[in-house]
Amino acid sequence: MSRRKHTPVHLYTYNMVDELLASPTEPMPEAKRTLQLSRMWEGLVAMETGAQPKPIDWRYCSDAVNLLETLVREMHVAEDTTGLLQDAIAALAHAGQRHRTHGTIRLDGPGMRAVRMVLESYADLIEQLPARTVVRAHRLTEKRIYALYSGKRRPHDVEVISL
Repeated sequence: MSRRKHTPVHLYTYNMVDELLASPTEPMPEAKRTLQLSRMWEGLVAMETGAQPKPIDWRYCSDAVNLLETLVREMHVAEDTTGLLQDAIAALAHAGQRHRTHGTIRLDGPGMRAVRMVLESYADLIEQLPARTVVRAHRLTEKRIYALYSGKRRPHDVEVISL
């Protein structure tokens, strides 16, 4: 008897109905923006100065950077004219690698600057973009991340590590 291959179940933040119901003209509700942005900033502060940053702190920053990457590279609703997006991606990848080798998730000086600037750009964007665009970015980002977990990589993707 052959066994069926188990496909992992992925929990998505939003589904197609959420996207269709999101406002095509108004930004996300303030409460949702505040929750997401406060987690993102708390994660950055923990990685910069916290006594013992946790993997979830890295995840919050990484999620925001990945969302901005989707808005820039896939949806083309924003531009990265400074190149800081790639710098932030590299900084988070290095912090993740440091976690694996040294047991702590820390950003170096240039990494802190790049991640901070990218998070500021993301915060500005989600306050201006229509909710539907932001929900779409979440959906596309999660789909891309889960594809990476499944081994489907694109040439510019950074190695996914387990934290």
